[in-house]
Amino acid sequence: MGVEKIKKVSPSIDAWLKEAKADPMAVEDGMFLVHNGVVRRTPRAKVRQGIDDGFDVTGMEFSYNGEQVDQAVEETLEMEGIFHVKVWLNEGHLDVGDDIMYVLIGGDIRPRVIDALQFLVGKIKNECVIEIEQKG
Repeated sequence: MGVEKIKKVSPSIDAWLKEAKADPMAVEDGMFLVHNGVVRRTPRAKVRQGIDDGFDVTGMEFSYNGEQVDQAVEETLEMEGIFHVKVWLNEGHLDVGDDIMYVLIGGDIRPRVIDALQFLVGKIKNECVIEIEQKG
């Protein structure tokens, strides 16, 4: 029997915001956005492509490449007007409703912060993680 990774404890967004606002660069931030991805019951194919196989998601196996995530964070911090980025990713077996990830972006104006959040979450989801839905 193999060793199963135990899912992590989700971070405190209040603590993240307090930390971000204490950073010397916080005087440049006019907005913070938080993304909280969670395991949903509806399969990805049904939500994104309208394909219904008649099954619901019962859980997920989730893993990620930390070096790729770090690189994605660095790329995001290079975007104009972005001064703060923090990412937390879960791992192992996750149940419906469990947190998959948190991403915090701080920047000068709303359009840049929204674009940075879209960029980073997309990059993480498309290039840095493996999500295997379990259905039942």
